[in-house]
Amino acid sequence: MNKPNLNPQSTQYVGIQVQEVPSQETLEDPDKPSNQNNVQKLREAMLMSKAELARKAGVSALTIDRVERGNPCRMDTKRKILLALGMKLSERKKVFLDPSEE
Repeated sequence: MNKPNLNPQSTQYVGIQVQEVPSQETLEDPDKPSNQNNVQKLREAMLMSKAELARKAGVSALTIDRVERGNPCRMDTKRKILLALGMKLSERKKVFLDPSEE
């Protein structure tokens, strides 16, 4: 009986072909504007965890993580995050820097 190849350099393990997943840097389009925001900076200034902000906003901690990394989100999610940070809706440009509005 043959032993499976456990060499980490191998692309085959127990008869299953494995492909490398491209890194995040190679997936991002450099011409695409990022959805920059100050959510993480404001959250940390308030000494608030992602989980706490998520609870206050009524969204998942994963959503907060994605927003902080610059991924797009719905307007409703932005509104919930603003209110959870104790900000007014009129202060949205202090949190969410929308490049299309500049």
